[in-house]
Amino acid sequence: MKARTGSTRAERRRVERRGAETPRGPKPAPPAASRWPYAMAAAVAVIVAFWAYGPALHGAFLFDDTVMPFALPNPTAGLREWLRNVRPALYFTYWVNARISRDDPYSYHVLSVIFHCATSGLVFLAVRRLFEWSRPEDSRRDLLAGFAAAVFLLHPVQTEAVAYLAGRSEALSVMLFFAAFTVFLYRRQAAVSWPAVAAVLALFGLALLSKEHTIVLPALLLLTDYWWNPGFSFAGMRANWKLYTATAAGAVAGVAMFWKLIVASPSAGFSLKDFTWYQYFFTQCRALFVYIGIFLLPANLTADWDFPVSKTVADRGAIVGLLVLAALVALAWRYRRRFPLATYGFFVFLLLMAPTSSVVPIRDTIAERRLYLSMVGLLLIAVDLLARWKIDRKLLAALCLALVLVEAGVTRARAAVWSSPLALWQDTARKSPGKSRVHFQLGLAWFDAGRPDLAIAEYEKTAQLEPPSYGLLVDWALACDAAGQPEQALAKLRQAAAMDPTAHVYTQIAVIYARRAQWHEALDALGAAEKLDRYFAPTYVYRGNIRLKQSPPDPCAAMAEYRHALAIQPANQEAQQNLLLAQREHPGACP
Repeated sequence: MKARTGSTRAERRRVERRGAETPRGPKPAPPAASRWPYAMAAAVAVIVAFWAYGPALHGAFLFDDTVMPFALPNPTAGLREWLRNVRPALYFTYWVNARISRDDPYSYHVLSVIFHCATSGLVFLAVRRLFEWSRPEDSRRDLLAGFAAAVFLLHPVQTEAVAYLAGRSEALSVMLFFAAFTVFLYRRQAAVSWPAVAAVLALFGLALLSKEHTIVLPALLLLTDYWWNPGFSFAGMRANWKLYTATAAGAVAGVAMFWKLIVASPSAGFSLKDFTWYQYFFTQCRALFVYIGIFLLPANLTADWDFPVSKTVADRGAIVGLLVLAALVALAWRYRRRFPLATYGFFVFLLLMAPTSSVVPIRDTIAERRLYLSMVGLLLIAVDLLARWKIDRKLLAALCLALVLVEAGVTRARAAVWSSPLALWQDTARKSPGKSRVHFQLGLAWFDAGRPDLAIAEYEKTAQLEPPSYGLLVDWALACDAAGQPEQALAKLRQAAAMDPTAHVYTQIAVIYARRAQWHEALDALGAAEKLDRYFAPTYVYRGNIRLKQSPPDPCAAMAEYRHALAIQPANQEAQQNLLLAQREHPGACP
């Protein structure tokens, strides 16, 4: 009698339905004694992470950090003021840091590294479960999942998301994103329970309130449910209708909440005039391969990539990138049964890159921090390839450890670059010499470092690359003034005033005239400033200073100017200090 080797279609369907009743690979919790290796590995990972990011822990506020509430005067404002931002969950963490250390960056950096460590732990759990579903017989599950988590933790490309405080939006939102994903992966039954739905939805909501790109979570859950059911079936999706209904509703609410960012933001969205949605798509067909490249070989990393836009599909080889991507998608789909983990990882990478690297234009065509969310897809591909490598377990572990240690050293060097504005923008200027913004930022860094001469040189390069803006002209004038070039400073300020007449630029003109004891010209400039904005407090502070310096001085008029400034801006420290000094030096000056 011939042995039975097959089954009817109905039997196969019954098997698939039974397989869909329980998620693959649920295992009982290990005993407490067996958890010590995990705890030790986690402790070592945290220590190495803090060593790798050590140079940046005391680093200054950089770039966009300097306009964040924590870097401005009175950073300990009420919590309600902080939560009015479009990302309240993120700004709550900034508020906590402001309460701890005001404007000292140290506690901010420490918390960002803690978030990064927690996210790496969640990556370990996610990769471990997915590897278990893919290769349940492979005993190297923990080794390879640990390797993936260590690479995520110590990869140099993560430095921007961790060392850059404005980049905490990545670290926090992705931590919450993977927390929700881990709850989904480790549910006890395939049909997710209402408590699990509530946990996923709560974490998803917090992730959205930290950064908008996490809106892609429902799509990831759907992909995962489809991919890891027997026979790539839709049974899991049907069983989890309540989860998908809730998360889809959350995604719609998120789109509504952030609609203004999509249609009217000056730096992202469909209102950008620099390029259209399809030109951005063509550009990203090239950019996706750059992200893959810096994942494999993290060389030449930079804070500001000079990556030109593809205006047409044939421009700068965009069509090649599009065709290669289409071919890779087709191959991944064709071989999804043979290489389930690697092909799943490829689709995860594309899916998680979609919010920032598809059709919604963003002024910066490439930013390394965008790889923070999607790196897990590339790690799954690497893990699958390593699992198929026939090599001794100890040798594999040694090779993985060596690679991770090299990455830790490179990350420490990269963190040193992010430790100061001057180091960061000098490095960026070497790698992106054709970007005007880079030279402008380097000029600001040189000015703050007490080298106005070098700042002037960078401002000149900026003006050569694009027409000078109001902000460039004002900062250029300040550098000229500090370098002992008052005539050049006045010329730049007048040019800025012609472009955009503001109270600020006229007060700067007044300051230069006052320094040269040209009181009449200085007072005329302050009069122009007052006409433009009578609520600009520095106007009255500078006028008070002039009243004290004129011959003869008029302390009574000066004190009146300082009081006027304080009536407009009670926290103005210069007005407070100068008023006290005038009262002390000229007692009884006012009848």
